[in-house]
Amino acid sequence: MATAISVLGGVGLFLLGMTVMTEGLKRVAGSALRAMLGKAAATPLHGSFWGAIVTLLVQSSSATTMTTIGLVSAGLLTFPQGLGLVFGANVGTTGTGWLVALIGVRVSLTAAALPMIFIGALTKLLARGRMSGAGAALAGFGLVLFGLTTLQQGMGGLAERLHPADLPAVLGGPEARWWSGLFGVLALVAIGLVMTALMQSSTAAVAVTLSGHYAGAIGLDQACALIIGQNIGTATSSALAAIGASTTAKRLAIAYVLFKLVAAVIALVLFPVVIPLLLRAASTVDGVTLLAAYHTAYNVVGVVVLLPLVNRFTQLIERILPERGSPLTRCLEPLALASPIVAVEAVRRTIARVLITVCGSVEAALTGRAKQIRLGKDAVSVQEAADALRQAQLFLSDMTGPPDTDEEQRRLTSTLHALDRASRLTEVANGGINFASVGDGPEDIRAGELCAEAMRSAAAIARGVAAPPRVAGSPQIVPASRGDDAMSGPRAIPPDEAIAELERCTKQLDEALRTHRSATLGAVANGTLTADAALLRVETVRNLEALSQHAWRSAAHLVGRG
Repeated sequence: MATAISVLGGVGLFLLGMTVMTEGLKRVAGSALRAMLGKAAATPLHGSFWGAIVTLLVQSSSATTMTTIGLVSAGLLTFPQGLGLVFGANVGTTGTGWLVALIGVRVSLTAAALPMIFIGALTKLLARGRMSGAGAALAGFGLVLFGLTTLQQGMGGLAERLHPADLPAVLGGPEARWWSGLFGVLALVAIGLVMTALMQSSTAAVAVTLSGHYAGAIGLDQACALIIGQNIGTATSSALAAIGASTTAKRLAIAYVLFKLVAAVIALVLFPVVIPLLLRAASTVDGVTLLAAYHTAYNVVGVVVLLPLVNRFTQLIERILPERGSPLTRCLEPLALASPIVAVEAVRRTIARVLITVCGSVEAALTGRAKQIRLGKDAVSVQEAADALRQAQLFLSDMTGPPDTDEEQRRLTSTLHALDRASRLTEVANGGINFASVGDGPEDIRAGELCAEAMRSAAAIARGVAAPPRVAGSPQIVPASRGDDAMSGPRAIPPDEAIAELERCTKQLDEALRTHRSATLGAVANGTLTADAALLRVETVRNLEALSQHAWRSAAHLVGRG
């Protein structure tokens, strides 16, 4: 009974310490964690490297994964770049196993752990901001060490009752037959999976395995089989967390599960080859160190195999789980609200997608490429655009705190200006403009041409904002998508040139409006037009000028030139 209490208490202290330490490290990192991941993932390879480093620093693969979901959803990272970070996080999380192997199971750290817990807890309570986070990290680290000491003591008692011979013999182990060895491997893999699922932490499960091997209760070959199962078990928490989440979160969860399964299959195939090598090396290298190395190598091999196939892997996941939500609001991921920088970027891309939709619809109506005559009545996409802007407004209202720097605050202000102008644009577009009157006279035709040019320029600017970030080595022009995502398209027009074109069209429209009004209303006096027809034509040109004006201002604010 005392042994079970020591083991369970050690695991509990370890889990509590990891939670407190991770939260403290995340507070110390602050927005720098998101900025680092956003800049580091230029390519999936770089993302894997920095994902491992960041996870090693914050001691939480879930923190890296959740941050990645926010960055991918906001459009700051492409999905392949996000996969690179997730792959790297699997390698970085094995660093705790090295802590257990090199320090935790070898010496009693109670004398050092207790002062750490006291100093860290005191700092967390008395300090603020990042100092408070540093105190929590120190206290959490002390709890981890104290938990490892308690776990080590419990495993010492367990070793008196449990011997490796009591566990199933595994494939590749000494005196193991083929069928019984295969059954033993699968049984221990299942046990490891259940351990992680119950603890909701592969790190804690691996710590128990390393401590059990150090105490002599588990053989080296058996511990390797347990580690395979414990790595698979990590995916259960990600799968549960993705229930009811956004499509991006579900896709990354699927990617996480598939990564774990692919790595496990590779490890099981190589098991009969690797285990004899490890048993031979155990004569010169400590077994706990070999297990920590096996844990890391097991995940590294998975990354090495899948990273070159990341594009095909992405296509597979997108085929398994296609995007079903509105393309206008895909960026509004709730996880992005934790960071003002990411939240603002998500709203900017939503506004850009709205501009593409509305400007494209107006241009189509003006150039005769659309069947509808009254845009506000028949074009559902414009109504969806208005709804998307309202969602973006509510999204910004839920943002946690203001931005930290002056530059970020200016970016938020520009985004709000763009949001306001885009909202006015959709209001005018939804007002039921009679585009049939645009072709009634030369002045009306010219106004329609100017407005269509303005819509094209605004859409080109918005498409550049909404397009995914370029991966190193990708072409400068992004071709239009063959699917139903109209957000993709060429980005060949420089923003300055497009803004200048927008301004020119809007000013000419303003001048044409005054001339058109005088000429059209004068036509009523000589009997050429009826009063209703004249006022309708004037109202239509006024709406065209308003559309151009709002599109110009919104697009200019999106690129910081408002």
